[in-house]
Amino acid sequence: MQRRSFRISKAGSINNLKLVTENIDKPGPSEVCIEVKSIGLNFADVFTILGLYRAAPKEDFIPGLEFSGVIIEKGENVSGFELNDKVIGVIRFGAFTTHLNLDFRYLIKLPENWSFEEGASFIVQALTAYYALLPLGNLSQNQTVLIHSAAGGVGIYANRIAKKFSAYTIGTIGNKSKIELIESEGYDEIIIRNKNFKNELAQKLNGRQLDLIIDMVGGKYQKDSFDLLTTTGRLVAVGLSQFVSHSNTPNYLKLAIQYILMPRYHTLKLIESNKSILGFNLIWLYERVDLLRKMLDSIMDLNLEKPFVGKVFEFERLTDAIKLFQSGKTIGKIVVKNY
Repeated sequence: MQRRSFRISKAGSINNLKLVTENIDKPGPSEVCIEVKSIGLNFADVFTILGLYRAAPKEDFIPGLEFSGVIIEKGENVSGFELNDKVIGVIRFGAFTTHLNLDFRYLIKLPENWSFEEGASFIVQALTAYYALLPLGNLSQNQTVLIHSAAGGVGIYANRIAKKFSAYTIGTIGNKSKIELIESEGYDEIIIRNKNFKNELAQKLNGRQLDLIIDMVGGKYQKDSFDLLTTTGRLVAVGLSQFVSHSNTPNYLKLAIQYILMPRYHTLKLIESNKSILGFNLIWLYERVDLLRKMLDSIMDLNLEKPFVGKVFEFERLTDAIKLFQSGKTIGKIVVKNY
């Protein structure tokens, strides 16, 4: 069988991403073959294509982490899934395609009232938010949580999960065009990030202690947020959007300057202040499939609302979708569909 895939010959430029027709093998004994219907975009995809993601291949590979689709073939050892089942899944690169083979343990069934676009918007952002808030962030009832990039996919789910624990949530955004969305998501306070951010955060806290920060931005905003953390507070870094390039290739001079200016935290100061900084990479979790499945089950038990899909592109326009995603002007999830 043949498939169409966006394959990259060498990481380093979006221009190296080409749509090709290629053969796909039959699925292995524990695999299913999925006809991909929708693909969700993530910051990790951009970093992968630009060659800035250490965990990714550097040559001749298909990017993409999450998808939804229909099972069209299954191996003899597959259990719990049948032909024509609608599924959503996560893969360690390879989702930018029309068909793929994958171990069935990385799949869950698409909820009945969800579209394929919504399904392709769920796993990566929900897993990231859940893991950051609970296993790492140790979120407890009625705590105060600061969520950077509040209008993004991870930010929206971080707020929804935090609200299940009656958290007081403060969301930050890059511009005022995103205010209406995050107001509808029920954030208690909203901050548009600017040079006066630290003072505004202190005002929004209004005497509350800041228990937990979910950070997808980095840089000065991360450091200013950390400074206001309470004793025993936790900062969980799940991304660094400041490093996302807005062009087809990385600006290495700009990246070098940003790297030099990144906040540094001295171990002695962390001990003295009794604060914690933690980091999370979803690829690490992919290697521990049993833990991943357990977390997915826990997430589904929370009965969270459907993902918010911001914009949908046709499969052939995947590179256009990536460029829009790079702009930082999007809200919700950017999805590519193939039906």
